[in-house]
Amino acid sequence: MTTHEQQEQQEQDVKLFFSSHLLEWYHGQKRDLPWRRHRNPYYIWISEIMLQQTRVDTVIPYFNRFIERFPTVESLADAPEEEVLKCWEGLGYYSRARNLQHAARQVKELYGGQVPDDRDAVFGLKGVGPYTAGAILSIAFNRPEPAVDGNVMRVLSRYFLLEDDIAKGPTRVKMERLAAELIPEGEASYFNQALMELGALVCTPKSPRCLPCPVMEHCAARLAGCETSLPVKTKAKPPRPEERLAALVTGSGEHAGRVLIRQRPQSGLLARMWELPHWPAPPAEGGAAGALLPEAAALDRLRRSLRQAGIFARPEGHWTAAEHTFSHIVWTLQVYTCREEDAPALPLAAEARASYAAAGAAEPPVELFEGGSGHPEDGGAVRWINREDMESYAFPNVFLKLLNRYFDEAEQQES
Repeated sequence: MTTHEQQEQQEQDVKLFFSSHLLEWYHGQKRDLPWRRHRNPYYIWISEIMLQQTRVDTVIPYFNRFIERFPTVESLADAPEEEVLKCWEGLGYYSRARNLQHAARQVKELYGGQVPDDRDAVFGLKGVGPYTAGAILSIAFNRPEPAVDGNVMRVLSRYFLLEDDIAKGPTRVKMERLAAELIPEGEASYFNQALMELGALVCTPKSPRCLPCPVMEHCAARLAGCETSLPVKTKAKPPRPEERLAALVTGSGEHAGRVLIRQRPQSGLLARMWELPHWPAPPAEGGAAGALLPEAAALDRLRRSLRQAGIFARPEGHWTAAEHTFSHIVWTLQVYTCREEDAPALPLAAEARASYAAAGAAEPPVELFEGGSGHPEDGGAVRWINREDMESYAFPNVFLKLLNRYFDEAEQQES
C-alpha cells in the first residue's frame, strides 16, 4: 500500500470512528424532546423553525402549545394570522411564523396537506433553507441529506481541524459535502440528530467538554490544542443602536383603566403586530451619540409626535427604559407615561382624523391615522385595551413585558 493509499485509509478510519461512536453515544445520551417522540414531518418542521436562534428549553413549551392549537398542516394553513402570531408571541423573529403559515398553505394547496419528502418540493417551501430542508428530509424521512447549522459546523471544524471561515458560503457548501459523507447508510435520521446533539451538549462554543466527548480520541483540534479557537468566524457587524420615545397612554373617562396600543404597518419590521406608540428620538443637542434628551425636551417632542399622529394625550414623566434587539438594530425605548386628553373643539386637520373609540365592544372599530407625522407607524389601527384584552392581540416581547408590568403595578395600587 502506497503512502497516499495509507493516508486515504487513515482518513476513512477517522470518519468511520466519528460516525460509529457518535451514533452509539447518541442512543445512550439523547435528550427526551417532544419532537423526537414522533417521525411526524410536520412536528419536526415546526420544531426546526422554532429552534432557529432560540434555545431548546425556551422552545419546548412553545412547541407543545403550538401543536395543541395547530395539530395539522391544514389547521395552521386555515388559521387567522393573528392567532398564529399570538401563539408565537415571545419567541421573536416573527417572520418565521408568517413564513411557516405561508408554507403550510403551500403544502395544503400543492401536496394535499402532507409534508412532501421530495427534496425540490421541500426546498420550495417559504422560509425553508438548506439546513431546515436537510433536517426535515433526514429526520422525518431518513433521507441521507446533510443538515448543517452552527452546531454542526463547530463540531466538524474542530474534529477535522478545518480553519475555513464558517461565515462564508463556500465553507457551508464544503461542510455539507463532508457531513453527507459521514452519514452511515440507513442512519440519516439518528446521525444528524446526534451531530446536532453533540454540538449542543458537549462541543459547545465556549469551554467544550472534551473529556466526555465520544469522539475525542481522534479530534484533530483537541490533539493540536486549539479546540477553543475553532471554528473561525468573521464577526458580524454589530446592530445599530437607536433611541426611541415610547408613550404609555392611559385612558380617562370611558377609557379609564385602559392603555392605548397601535398596530404596526402591513409590511416590514414586526408587520401587523401591536405595540405602544413610539418614535425615533432626536439627538440631544451638544451631546455625544446616544446621549439622552433632557426630560423636558423629550416630553415636548413626545407631545408633538402624539399630536401629529392624532393621539390626544399629555406626557407626564419618564416611567422606565426597555430594549429590543433585532439582527441589524437595537431599540432603546425610553417609556413615558401619558394621560388621555379630550380633543380640542376645533381640531387641526391632522388631529381630526384621529377619532378613536373604546375597544370594549364585541367588534371594536378600526381607526386609521392617515398622514399624521409622516412616520409609517402613524398609519396603523389603535385600540384601548385592558389586561384581559391582551389575549386578542400579538405583541413583540418587549411590549408584552411593558404592558404586563404596567397592569401589575396598577393592580397593586388598587389593592
